[in-house]
Amino acid sequence: MMLFGFTEAQITILVEKLPTNTSPETRLYLASSLNNWNPKDVNFELKKNAENQFQIQINADKDFDFKITQGSWDSSEANKDGSPIDNHKVNINTVSSLKINIKNWTRPQEKQHSTTSNVKILSENFNIPQLKTTRRIWIYLPPNYDSTSKKYPVIYMHDGQNLFDNATSFSGEWGVDETMNQISENHQLDAIIIGIDNGGDARLDEYSPWKNTKYQKGGEGNQYIDFITQTLKPYIDKRYRTLPQPKNTALIGSSMGGLISLYGGVKYPKIFGRIGIFSPAFWFVSKDLNYFVNKNRNNLRQSKFYFIAGQNEDAGMPQEIENIKDLLLQKKVPERNISVKIDADGTHSETYWRREFGNAVLWLLRR
Repeated sequence: MMLFGFTEAQITILVEKLPTNTSPETRLYLASSLNNWNPKDVNFELKKNAENQFQIQINADKDFDFKITQGSWDSSEANKDGSPIDNHKVNINTVSSLKINIKNWTRPQEKQHSTTSNVKILSENFNIPQLKTTRRIWIYLPPNYDSTSKKYPVIYMHDGQNLFDNATSFSGEWGVDETMNQISENHQLDAIIIGIDNGGDARLDEYSPWKNTKYQKGGEGNQYIDFITQTLKPYIDKRYRTLPQPKNTALIGSSMGGLISLYGGVKYPKIFGRIGIFSPAFWFVSKDLNYFVNKNRNNLRQSKFYFIAGQNEDAGMPQEIENIKDLLLQKKVPERNISVKIDADGTHSETYWRREFGNAVLWLLRR
């Protein structure tokens, strides 16, 4: 299998030393960019070798970041003082084995809620008939919503756990509410934000329209996007003062959320006309995605696409974005309607996406 021009490589990761506070019965897992940072993925569990040391062999066709966990982010690799370590990075062209010493484990810490007063939980169990499940839905209303009769653009965002509240976030929140309040004050631009929680273990399935045969994940993205278009958006438009036109309706997401945002924008340009794509995981179904965009017959000439990525992410990500940009240009999307921003200091993290969110909103929603 080829991906980004790399041949699949076998990488051995060996844990040479564990901290003294490790239970003899512990089980270790590799959480990485290869498995959506799942802290307890049985397919990435380390096993003890003949020397009673934990190790794992990974078949990888792309560079990846990782950390070792004890099955939860409450107990993952830490510095000696207990603070989280930076991710280990593996370049499959230069590394065939890696030995690591774990100095300590993180400890559970009570996270403080950080939402502003104009963020509410719309529903803890909003019905998703297309996927036969339910999900928590968040809503942010502009500061002046209750004091005016104005109608507003709407931004639909994925990974709702990470958007508004540090207490529910994976590794820090985006500060969407604080950023939007600042944009309202400084630029007189307002929007309603709808945050849709991801499905945890189902995240890869729901955020990819196609199945990745290697990881056996994906394939429910079409149903997920249909939920937004057929169920959630009509609900929001009926109950809130919205501007429902495509030019006033955005999809924004990161990583796998970037993948599903592009898909939604290309499939339904008459619904979503403004698309924000942060650090997209196009690699997950690269061939299917490129084929889909290339064969698409929808009119995308009025749509706007905003891409960002960092040079400290997957080596092939900038080129994957350029490939999609070329296909969009072939579909007659005006070049002025496509923005590609590659940051030298950009990382695959909530911190980076938080920093860039405001610029994306301004570019997408300003006339």
